[in-house]
Amino acid sequence: MPDTPIFGHAAVAAPHFLAAEAGRDILAAGGNAIEAMVAMAGVIAVAYPHMNGLGGDGFWTIRTPDGKVRCIEACGFAGSKATISHYRAKGHETIPVRGGDAALTVAGAVGGWQAALELAAAFGGKMPVPDLLAPARRHAADGVPVSQSEGRYIIKEREEITAVPGFAAHFLAEDGGQVKAGTLRRQPALAGVFEQMAHAGLDDFYRGDVGREIAADLAKAGSPVTRGDLQAYQARWREPLQTRIPGASLFNVPPPAQGLASLILHGVFARLPEARPESFEHLHGLIEAAKRAYAIRDRVVTDFDHLAVDPSRYLTEQALAREVAAIRADRAAGWPIPSAEGDTIWMGAIDDKGIAVSFIQSLYWEYGSGVVLPQTGLIWQNRGIAFSLDPDSLNPLQPGRRPFHTLNTPLAVFDDGRVASYGAMGGDGQPQFQAQVFFRAFAYGQGVAEALDRPRFLFGKTWGKPSATLKVENRFDGAVLEKLDRAGHQIELVDKPYADMFGHAGLLVRDARGRIDAGHDPRSDGRAEGL
Repeated sequence: MPDTPIFGHAAVAAPHFLAAEAGRDILAAGGNAIEAMVAMAGVIAVAYPHMNGLGGDGFWTIRTPDGKVRCIEACGFAGSKATISHYRAKGHETIPVRGGDAALTVAGAVGGWQAALELAAAFGGKMPVPDLLAPARRHAADGVPVSQSEGRYIIKEREEITAVPGFAAHFLAEDGGQVKAGTLRRQPALAGVFEQMAHAGLDDFYRGDVGREIAADLAKAGSPVTRGDLQAYQARWREPLQTRIPGASLFNVPPPAQGLASLILHGVFARLPEARPESFEHLHGLIEAAKRAYAIRDRVVTDFDHLAVDPSRYLTEQALAREVAAIRADRAAGWPIPSAEGDTIWMGAIDDKGIAVSFIQSLYWEYGSGVVLPQTGLIWQNRGIAFSLDPDSLNPLQPGRRPFHTLNTPLAVFDDGRVASYGAMGGDGQPQFQAQVFFRAFAYGQGVAEALDRPRFLFGKTWGKPSATLKVENRFDGAVLEKLDRAGHQIELVDKPYADMFGHAGLLVRDARGRIDAGHDPRSDGRAEGL
């Protein structure tokens, strides 16, 4: 098994090594974990443009040295012209997945950076914004080789995205094919955005010159997001959802994100009978707990301001016990509910003062809407396709409303003084990947690197398929898979030892003495760095 990197007092983990290096350098210069994460967020937007960018959304879970846990909802709302009647008049039964009609929500990521830096300053952060943005600006201007992850990516709805003006010229090879890993890509317009924000401030993205250029290009692309929408945007501070498992308190972001599903999954599995690691009982329990969690999520999670019930009611001891009682130890439950796919990045940071950050940033689908804004080089998200054009649905399209988010940022505080920042990319599968890594590390005593390396499963739909299956990497014990099959799990073997569809996960654990074990996924281009 791989060795876990161990750091004396501060560490970061990211899915691309350039982002990890940027975070380490900020820590070395005296910055705190929040400031390091802003620098990493800028660099990862340059290095992993197929999964995230400034034109997308983000969420933060942050624990400060006073023991308080806070969440930032950096989720953009639907534009003022994004009405059901607008889409119906254009002949749409559902929201298009690519193009200007898909670019229907404000991008919240940069607003989240702003809010986070306000908290960083309250805990002694003094790093100037130009210093935090300098690595991203430099990489965008000088160029970054296309990552292995992007080079092997299979683009969904390829015909639709290549038809979006400007996309192919910006992100595909000259022959229209997938760009090869290692190809140098420069992004001068994006470098200009970082340069402008470095001297004018992050607020310029929404209410300054950058915001003006964004709004003009969105209008040309046919997006329903206006300059007034950009000017009205602010990230929101939210109280985290939390629950208990034996020995630890778990935290995650509230709706419209799916942090509720992650907490229910963890809480239910922790209350099932103890199972041997990698056994039928271990895997079956996680799969069935995921089904219980997703069923509740799909009934409950919507815009925070439109919740019909308090999601914390599903995180009590009594509520979790009910879900445990509904799980059969020897049989798979049916699953009629469709799954959502998505791509994103998760990163973590912990510093010597004990500030711990769990962070996620996304365009939703790979390359989002495919809309590349010429003046700024930004690619805009398609998170708004999570809305429904049915006004009676749980998440109906309305101007100003926030869409359902698969994004979530878990964080754990243990009774023995340990703090863990962890997470994963992977759309619907994020809670499943998080739980697989978490329990391998904390219930079964595996090291961070081993927990991240072990084979993973994903319960849900394969792209374009009508039914949900249990997809597994090919390193699982065949006898265990046979037992899962006999129990009613429909097995779909993915003949790869490490596959992107099983998430890019990361984990950092700070012990009571301040030592940090940290790692990032072998399925990604990333690693951990620290001091």
